[in-house]
Amino acid sequence: MKAIIPVAGAGTKLRPHTYTQPKALIPLAGKTVLSIIVDQLRNAGITEFIFVVGYLGDKIQDYVKYNYLNIKTHFVHQNDRQGIGHALKLCADIVGDDEVFIVLGDTLCEYDIDMVLSSPVSMLGLKKVDDPRAFGVAEIDPEGHVTHVVEKPQIPKSNMALVGIYKIRESRMLFDCLDNNMAQGLRTHGEFSITDAIDCMIRKGAAFRSFKVDSWFDAGKRETLLESNATLLKKFGGSMMSSQAYENTVIIQPVRIGKGCDIRNSIIGPNVTIGDQTTVDSSIIKNSIIGSYSNLFDIVLDYSIIGSDTGIRGETRTLNIGDNTDIDLG
Repeated sequence: MKAIIPVAGAGTKLRPHTYTQPKALIPLAGKTVLSIIVDQLRNAGITEFIFVVGYLGDKIQDYVKYNYLNIKTHFVHQNDRQGIGHALKLCADIVGDDEVFIVLGDTLCEYDIDMVLSSPVSMLGLKKVDDPRAFGVAEIDPEGHVTHVVEKPQIPKSNMALVGIYKIRESRMLFDCLDNNMAQGLRTHGEFSITDAIDCMIRKGAAFRSFKVDSWFDAGKRETLLESNATLLKKFGGSMMSSQAYENTVIIQPVRIGKGCDIRNSIIGPNVTIGDQTTVDSSIIKNSIIGSYSNLFDIVLDYSIIGSDTGIRGETRTLNIGDNTDIDLG
């Protein structure tokens, strides 16, 4: 089995951070979005990965090659982004007839991955949502078989959303359906959709069962990224806490502080992630994500995201600041 992780998107909802950093490499609870996905799949026994890269793809490649020496990797370039279906079609020659496990590059979920991998049929991850019109939606029968899927319907017949996790046994049929859809110009909301290809497979007789995810962490925009950071820190943040003592500083868990940080005369937490080699002095920080190699002095931050290589001095604010920024709030 091969894993496919599409990470070619520009992450426009997370700007300004994604001007200089791919969305998949945004820090989250001391890791990155991408590392959480890869670690989950690797721990389940998958050793071969295909990354579909595009925007800032060199940073994805460098990150994977540096941090994951023990997996086999392929990098496929999607320079003309025409949707997830188009991204997957670019992987056809590498996949061949092997089964594939597809996880979208901003999809963080908790689920029984061993059960999904051992299933004798293809599987789709689902989560009940209040408003399914913004998602791919699955209709399922009482036995859990998926009977129909549709992308972002205006009048949904189900509130079960596709979360972005797909185990496909019939990979050749998937690529055939993608070929057919692309040849016919079958686009949904302007893009070639994996949802349309899966519905094509269902019509051709492929069996799909559903599995429900326990938690679905949204890393796609600032507000939900901070919520996901807090939830993940509560789950395993304490074990990621640096053992270093910080001068005249109060730490309110859960907090994750990176390597080589200099923190003094401050209150940190709760729900704070700080990257490596960052300096914090005379500040109060809570419910925030702070990048690496940053310098913060005399600042109070709440519900903020601060990029790497950033300098801030000043007073109470809520901020959303990208990398390589220097701000004096006076």
